[in-house]
Amino acid sequence: MRTVLAEGPIARGAIARSCGLSPAAVSRQCTELLRLGLVRELPELAARAGVGRPQMPLDLHTGDVGGPVAGALHIGVPGSTLGVVDLRGRVLERRVVWHEDLPADRVPGRVADELLLLLDESARERPVLGVGAAVGRWVRPSDGVVVRHDALGWYDRPLAAELEERLGLPVRLDNHARAVAQSEILFGRPGARRSLVHLFVGNVVDAAFGTAGVIHQGPGAAAGDVAHLPVPGSDTPCACGRTGCLGATASDTAVAAEAVRRGIVDVPRMATLLAAAEAGHDGAAGLLRERARAVGRAVALLLDVFNPDLVVVTEQSLLADPGYLAELRSSALEHSRVCDDPDRIVPPHAGPDVLAAASATVLLHPLFAAPTRTTPFTVPGPASHPAGTRR
Repeated sequence: MRTVLAEGPIARGAIARSCGLSPAAVSRQCTELLRLGLVRELPELAARAGVGRPQMPLDLHTGDVGGPVAGALHIGVPGSTLGVVDLRGRVLERRVVWHEDLPADRVPGRVADELLLLLDESARERPVLGVGAAVGRWVRPSDGVVVRHDALGWYDRPLAAELEERLGLPVRLDNHARAVAQSEILFGRPGARRSLVHLFVGNVVDAAFGTAGVIHQGPGAAAGDVAHLPVPGSDTPCACGRTGCLGATASDTAVAAEAVRRGIVDVPRMATLLAAAEAGHDGAAGLLRERARAVGRAVALLLDVFNPDLVVVTEQSLLADPGYLAELRSSALEHSRVCDDPDRIVPPHAGPDVLAAASATVLLHPLFAAPTRTTPFTVPGPASHPAGTRR
């Protein structure tokens, strides 16, 4: 499946050569993947090479009718992102649901209900394989538990099981920084498959790193907590008692609050600050440049520690205006001792669709790794049951 993802449409013989497998082994695997509905033959592209049967190309089944999809759910602090994603990681539909005034205990039920509506509207002609879900802070993917999320007040919460019960679909859950990193490895730039560090800067700040296509989780899946990474030059107080921590300096929550203190905006919401900068407010743009430079100093530390092929930074302003990416790169290269190439610091390949694409990858990555073991059911054609009753 990875070969078809990278090179498809592709004939069975070319798959065998690329994978180093025998033609018979490839034929058996293709038969099973066709039965599951994960790949499809493209007879219109068949080419005859000499005598014998024409070479029938295969591709991932991403057709408008019958092509399976994954539901995507990223649960954030003020709002959540929902999506419908195909087997190539392309976001077909995306929606944001705001719930900042809702008690945190009720957020999973609300976003699950909204996702069911989205699937019913947008995936009626497509089988839904399940839902990939992502959330910040300490998440244990082995059993789908949010171990700790201070901003939402969740501790040892079995979120995946809770969502499964509400959705009636298989759910896989992981930390959002690891989800973005895995999305880069599966669907993004080739360098990510060698080594990458991903830094997520939102209302919470997390990181993930991977080598040779494997994301490191660490004991208890606790790797990636960089909220208290020191930012050189920052003296912003942190709730931990120290100053200059990355989360207290550069998170959406901290920057939006600073925007209110400076009189730039009236409400502490990052989207409002971004809109003000886009409308030409010098103070808003200046604050976002300050943030980009602070994040750049943190990126320099990560570059020097890990020296990866790529550092991927997920941060809203970088996706809105490439000028902030240039500011971040300049700051990182100024402070790094090992990196002088700005092109090693990149935004997510999915751009504004990053949260939906990454969340779906939590489900799609194990599917690509072992499709015959992780596909929940055979996919012979369009789903006949309404969303929420597809299991």
